[in-house]
Amino acid sequence: MQMENFAPIMFGGLVLIMLIGFPVAFSLAALGMASGFFAIQMGWFPAVFMENLPINIFGILSNDLLLAIPFFTFMGAILEKCGLAEDMLDSMGQLFGTVKGGLGYSVIIVGFILGAITGTVAGQVIAMALISLPVMIRYGYNMRYATGVLAASGTITQLVPPSLVLIVMADQLGRSVGDMYRGAWGPSILQVLIFAGYTFMLGVIKPNHIPGIPKSARTLSGAKLWAKCLRGIIPSAILIFAVLGSMGGLPGIDTAIATPTEAGAMGVVGALILAAIHKRLTLGLIWEAMVGTMRLTAMVVFILIGARVFSLVFQGVDGARWVEHLLTGLPGGQIGFLIVVNLFIFFLAFFLDFFEIAFIILPMLGPVAAKLGIDLVWFGVLLCVNMQTSFMHPPFGFALFYLRGIADTLFKEKRIAKPVLSNDIYMGAIPWVLMQLILVAIVIFVPQTVTMFLPKEEKIDTDKVQIEVPIDDMNSNSGAESGGGGENPFGDPPKEEAPAGAATEPEKK
Repeated sequence: MQMENFAPIMFGGLVLIMLIGFPVAFSLAALGMASGFFAIQMGWFPAVFMENLPINIFGILSNDLLLAIPFFTFMGAILEKCGLAEDMLDSMGQLFGTVKGGLGYSVIIVGFILGAITGTVAGQVIAMALISLPVMIRYGYNMRYATGVLAASGTITQLVPPSLVLIVMADQLGRSVGDMYRGAWGPSILQVLIFAGYTFMLGVIKPNHIPGIPKSARTLSGAKLWAKCLRGIIPSAILIFAVLGSMGGLPGIDTAIATPTEAGAMGVVGALILAAIHKRLTLGLIWEAMVGTMRLTAMVVFILIGARVFSLVFQGVDGARWVEHLLTGLPGGQIGFLIVVNLFIFFLAFFLDFFEIAFIILPMLGPVAAKLGIDLVWFGVLLCVNMQTSFMHPPFGFALFYLRGIADTLFKEKRIAKPVLSNDIYMGAIPWVLMQLILVAIVIFVPQTVTMFLPKEEKIDTDKVQIEVPIDDMNSNSGAESGGGGENPFGDPPKEEAPAGAATEPEKK
């Protein structure tokens, strides 16, 4: 066997172990080690090459940027459990509920706000479904719309800063987390507008699917209702601006005064303060948040170690060159590359978690995108938009699994009159997946949706650069040369007079 044929075999083995269902972190490391020993036996690289593996792993564990993941996870876990979602959904539901689709609008808005302060899909979908699903069913909302909007509004948290996916993207692509966050704001807002536009159109075409609730159902009105809404929104907005603004993650803020890790630590303090304001800060809440953070962080580290074992051997057998030749030869240039890559990521997301995609696939795609002249911040945000769908794919989407479990719990507790069918959950997700794919197409063909919030690069026109020489230095040079008989002591030919407007250079002494 030739070495150039082994990289495709390794990639095929990667796809196979993904389909088996065994934990990817361990199966990936096993595949990498087995392939490494086989490559050494074949003489494709020496055994000393594998000595780079411990160095690579210690490099992962000493990466300061990845320290932001446990901080942001802990912040999200605190806010998820402190009752913020319940208060915001209750107030927003009463504020918008009387219009057609009002409960849907409130779920979309609260999903966006919670996504900007928590960053966790599971907690967000569960919290919103527990509160909103019984209310929607009670007032006659179409079951497929209700389940779809709850799942989709929970998954938007993967795109809204401070998303954990964007931190991983920035690390893998070698770009600033602040730039990733600024670039993600455009698609995030556009996604909310698309969801709200679909709800509005559904209210026009099929108003009986999303009826307004009667005003008599309100428990608050007027100034008291607005005060309750603002009491949930204003502290959250302050936390968002403090955390993201300090690390340069908001549009219009190009200067960072804190690293992502420091901003995450500050976010944890803010989350604890918010929990205290809601009078729900307890030792039990902190313990649950710490356990959840530990589990997620351990999962991320093991996936990253397994991916590093595989990628080291894959690089050793010239796998990067094989991927580059495969993708740069696609017809259509940048657009052809982006379409193929996004289709690949879309189908891969049926089986893999977003962390696994980011750690395993992105290191293969990033260098090819850079060689094609694609802005890596735009590329990372684009793939993040695509990976939202990994939570919504019927029948494997995790958001759908969370919703399935919550619906069963609500029925057992008799909070809803009839069970929610799996068919309604899966069919209800399809329109929202299509809307997410529409956003992918918009970001591909209108890159300004990402780049408009990024700082502009200063381009220097080298043709207009002028080098100015102080007059005193020129006079001293002229005197030295005239003292030597008007000839250059090094034997160079006399300087020609520069034409008007041309750049002047200091003469050689």
